[in-house]
Amino acid sequence: MDDVTNPDFWARALVVLISVGWNLLAVAAIILGGFLVSWVLRIVIRRIVERIVSGAKSKARVDDTQALDRSPLAQVRLVQRTRTLGTILQNIVNVAIVIIVTLLVVQVVAPSVLGSFALLSAAIGAGLGFGAQNIVKDVLNGIFIVAEDQIGIGDVVDVGLATGVVEYVSVRVTHVRDVNGTLWFVRNGEILRIGNMSQGWARAVIDLGVPADADIAEVEKNLLAAARSLQKDPKWRTRILEDPEMWGLESIDGDTLLIRVVMKTRANAKDDVARELRMRLKHAIDQIDLPVSHLTSVMLTGPEGAQRVRGANPPVTRPTPLAPADARPLWRPKRGGKNTKTAPDAAATPPASGDGEEKTT
Repeated sequence: MDDVTNPDFWARALVVLISVGWNLLAVAAIILGGFLVSWVLRIVIRRIVERIVSGAKSKARVDDTQALDRSPLAQVRLVQRTRTLGTILQNIVNVAIVIIVTLLVVQVVAPSVLGSFALLSAAIGAGLGFGAQNIVKDVLNGIFIVAEDQIGIGDVVDVGLATGVVEYVSVRVTHVRDVNGTLWFVRNGEILRIGNMSQGWARAVIDLGVPADADIAEVEKNLLAAARSLQKDPKWRTRILEDPEMWGLESIDGDTLLIRVVMKTRANAKDDVARELRMRLKHAIDQIDLPVSHLTSVMLTGPEGAQRVRGANPPVTRPTPLAPADARPLWRPKRGGKNTKTAPDAAATPPASGDGEEKTT
């Protein structure tokens, strides 16, 4: 009771309350400042991304991102890479602001703890240094993957551990959803190679089997006509990049001749074009009353894929030149005497009978 009635007690209590109030106010200001900085940076990043995307759309003369599929590939990749980098920058900004705000709050609430926290963090960092290598590896690899345009949101990729559509790319993991709907979380540091099926072009390779006694020339003629009809179809011609190719007789499997037809398509239209091409090739074979024992799409890999990446035509080389028959070297007998020279005409003419040797005077 004496302490309560003591004026010094209330003075000390007032000082403590004021100190606590100022600390709470400082903490609130720091948190509010963190939210404000995060909000401003998020708006700046969003504005930059929108400006780049809008510039790509206006340059390609389209109104929506989906229509960019018909524009040059660089514009599509620019939009995907910009959006992905924007997402990564937002994540980096959020993490950095949270760390800075936490340190400032600790400094306001308990300044003495911050010094000991530095020593503690050094000890923890030394102990967890080897474990943190994986995190740093994931983050750096994720930044380089996006900055080098290896993958982007919406790409169909094969990252070794999973194959599917990229739904999200963060600084540490990449989200890939496969055809069954399973969402795979792949650490960026674990990605050793990336197969991107959405960049550039694709090639539909169809192997069709016909009986061994079939007329190959007639079969190839009908198959090529069916492939060209698909190319000229208004529904499909925007998805096909080049004229169809007839690679011809690929192999003989028992009583079946495998004939290969190839069509170069846009990357995201390969499966649809291959499906329609198989149907038209089947109808073309039915018109000449031949049974189809084999009809499938082929994915060339390994040495075969490397050798055929440019097409079926081998490189054109010049034949080795042969010397003409009259240019062959002739054996000439060595004449006697140092200063004796043989005329070319005389050397080329065989000696008459009985005159094989010259007489000296």
